[in-house]
Amino acid sequence: MSTQTTSAMAGGKPERTVPPTSVRGAAMRGVVARPGHEAIEAKGWLGAHKWLLLRRASQFGILALFLVGPWLGWWIVKGNLASSLTLGVLPLTDPFLIAQQVAAGQWPYREALLGGGIVLAFYLLLGGRLFCSWVCPVNLVTDAAAWLRRRLGLKGGKAPAASTRYWLLGFVLVIAAATGSLAWEWVNPVSMLHRGLIFGFGLAWGIVGGIFFYDLLIAPRGWCGHLCPQGAFYALLGRASVLKVSAARRSACNDCMDCFAVCPEPQVIRPALKAAGQDHPLILDADCTTCGRCVDVCGKDVFRITTRFNRSES
Repeated sequence: MSTQTTSAMAGGKPERTVPPTSVRGAAMRGVVARPGHEAIEAKGWLGAHKWLLLRRASQFGILALFLVGPWLGWWIVKGNLASSLTLGVLPLTDPFLIAQQVAAGQWPYREALLGGGIVLAFYLLLGGRLFCSWVCPVNLVTDAAAWLRRRLGLKGGKAPAASTRYWLLGFVLVIAAATGSLAWEWVNPVSMLHRGLIFGFGLAWGIVGGIFFYDLLIAPRGWCGHLCPQGAFYALLGRASVLKVSAARRSACNDCMDCFAVCPEPQVIRPALKAAGQDHPLILDADCTTCGRCVDVCGKDVFRITTRFNRSES
């Protein structure tokens, strides 16, 4: 495979080259980038999509558990992603929903508190934004928009500051307190998409379609990366989580920029990959969704999923 030089021989180190289909290589040649093409050549198609396939299996599997009840009458799980009961025994409740209830002055039922505690413990341990990349069905929509944006070679866009989602999180709780109701749940895209799949889309089509075209045409990764208050809530949960991504082989990086292109939160990569403000290779930013796409698309196997206690570099 032909490559392009990015740095000259120096101090006995081999020169670094950039694959022509990578983000940087394509920019040099003035063509549309194909992030991950080098990884497919190095690891095979399955190896270069392993984490993506596992995430899709998780997302579609969770949706299926909810839908086989109303669709087929097999009630494995009753409820929705906000609050559910599995096999008539295991309650699970979205802690974000409980936060809204408390703000609205509505004390949750004991089962809801138990379910919320189970979910809260899970995400505190493993990472809050695992919800965004492994569970949330809206991620399927925003990932599709990001993929199409790359394939069409669309550039630019204007996204609000990433802190906007935290302001919106506060606003949601303030509105709940002011109205005494769970006002956000009426327009929450996660809830609307789930209801739409069961009862027919209606208004949900407009909300979900709006997110898709917003991400595609206006703001790359605009909804999940800059606006979603639910994602902001789960990011706060993940600050001390155990599961992390590490750029353990960052010395092998050839600066192809493919990881930045596919990452839903690209700002989290640079400190670990380029030692910008930290000396270890762990991505500690709570906004990291631990989606594994950087692991997939890297042909040099720079990244791996590990724990926050493993700061070794190879």
